[in-house]
Amino acid sequence: MRRFTQGLYGYAFALLVCFAGVGLFLLITPQSRTEHIPRVDFAIDADNAARAAGFPVAVPEPVLANWVPTSSRLTNTKGVVTWRLGFATGKRMHAMLAQSNEQPTTGFANRLANTETSIGTEVIKGTTWEKRFREDKNQRSLVRVADGRTVVVTGSADWPELGALAASLVERDV
Repeated sequence: MRRFTQGLYGYAFALLVCFAGVGLFLLITPQSRTEHIPRVDFAIDADNAARAAGFPVAVPEPVLANWVPTSSRLTNTKGVVTWRLGFATGKRMHAMLAQSNEQPTTGFANRLANTETSIGTEVIKGTTWEKRFREDKNQRSLVRVADGRTVVVTGSADWPELGALAASLVERDV
C-alpha cells in the first residue's frame, strides 16, 4: 500500500481521483441552457423624457415581438435631453433608439451613427429616414432630423429589423 501512495503512481492516482470528482460534480449540478438577456422597463424613462423634452419623444409602441429592451438611459444636461433605448432584437442582434435635441443636430447623428456618410434614404410609414452604414463596425443607422431634434435607430441588426423598429415608433408628448 505504501508504494501506491508515494511517487509517480501516487501522484497520478490522486490526480485521477480529483478529475473524477470534478467530472461527477459537473454531471450532477443542474446547468441552465436557456438564454438570459437582462430586461429593463423603460416606461419611466419614456415618461420622464416626454416631460423634460421640448419635443415629442419617439417611443416604440408596442415593443416588437421577441425583442427585449436591455437598456434605457435618460440624460438632461443644461436643457439638452437625450434618451437611449437598447434592444436585443428577435435575431439576437443589437438595436438602439437614440434621440436628442442636441445642437447642432448633425453632431449627434454623426456620433451615434459613427459616420456622416449617407448611403441613401428609406421611407418608413410616410417618413423619410437617411440610411448610413459603417462597414468596419457592422453598424447600420437610420437617421431622422426634424424640428430641432434628431432620432437615430442604429445597431448591428439588419436593415429590415431597424426598419421595423423605426416603423413601431409613436410620438409621445406630455
